[in-house]
Amino acid sequence: MTLSQCSVTFEDVTVIFSQEEWALLNSSEKKLYRNVMWENIKNLLSIGNLQGDHSIKEQCNHQGSKRISSSKFSLFSSKRVKISEAKEQRQNSEEPQECEVYNKVLTYSSQLKKHKRTLTGKKPYECKLCSKKFSTSSYLRIHERTHSGEKPYECKQCRKTFNFSSRLRKHEITHSGKKPYECKQCRKTFSQSSNLRTHERIHSGVKPYECKQCSKAFSCSSTLRSHERTHSGEKPYECKQCSKAFSCSSYLRTHERTHSGEKPYECKQCSKAFICSSYLRTHERMHSGEKPYECKQCSKAFSQRSSLLTHERTHSGEKPYECKQCSKTFSQNCALRSHERTHSGEKPYECKQCSKAFICSSSLRRHERTHSGEKF
Repeated sequence: MTLSQCSVTFEDVTVIFSQEEWALLNSSEKKLYRNVMWENIKNLLSIGNLQGDHSIKEQCNHQGSKRISSSKFSLFSSKRVKISEAKEQRQNSEEPQECEVYNKVLTYSSQLKKHKRTLTGKKPYECKLCSKKFSTSSYLRIHERTHSGEKPYECKQCRKTFNFSSRLRKHEITHSGKKPYECKQCRKTFSQSSNLRTHERIHSGVKPYECKQCSKAFSCSSTLRSHERTHSGEKPYECKQCSKAFSCSSYLRTHERTHSGEKPYECKQCSKAFICSSYLRTHERMHSGEKPYECKQCSKAFSQRSSLLTHERTHSGEKPYECKQCSKTFSQNCALRSHERTHSGEKPYECKQCSKAFICSSSLRRHERTHSGEKF
């Protein structure tokens, strides 16, 4: 870029709307316009050592009440700002350098383009692996990490890695133990405001996220996304050790601990450790006797939500799990899995003492009592 090409006037970096055009913009678009325009003015003032007219900012803030008069910007139109001269004043250098103001303008222009895509729904960036589309290249790069497994953000305290910087920041709070967000109804505390909002829906019963296929509603968006995969059959999260695939990343992380043996969640009362936090919470209710899940029909209470759901099917007679081979239906998914093994012949539960194998864990436990002498 030559020095003569770096001459910039205010007209080069401004857009002026008529009253009619301004009326078509929403509040967020107007705010974005004012921020961008005022930043451009400040850049021109700073590099040209110009003294600004107070009315300039006032007009940027009040664009739309009347068309901006070009005479009000005579300060900029009458004096051309040369980047090379500003560079010499600041750096005493005669070497041609890149036009910083022009680059700044491009930066804000790209932000405006991104903003417009959120309004139009345009998503020009497509993942080559799964064809999912995104409105910005940065969102695409973040998504690609779900395929590559890349986790560039590392916790300095425990070396745990994350694929998003936001997840690292959330994780770091777990080390501090700080839980500043408290539920006003039950006094339970949370490290993140989003977790508190999700929790509060337990009390209110609000379920704003609805599945378009079966109309089932959920209290948080991530649960809905996981549920939607039960319809599509999509399992994008694959274990690198055994190639088993899962519909959500949390299921994969829990599964990976079955390989590593890691059990990071420990009961403070009996020191028993678990591979996931939900198992720990369920276990703790054995100590406290808490049964927060109550059947609305018969008032029977349960320590686990899954137990309540299974129980409710005894009232409704619902059996949503069907064997694809013989069409037999079951009220529980685990019962279906055990049944399917009668077709496949799989027996994954093996006795460590005599190597006899069984199709379900309950049959193994009963068998083990024959060795221990424990009464049924």
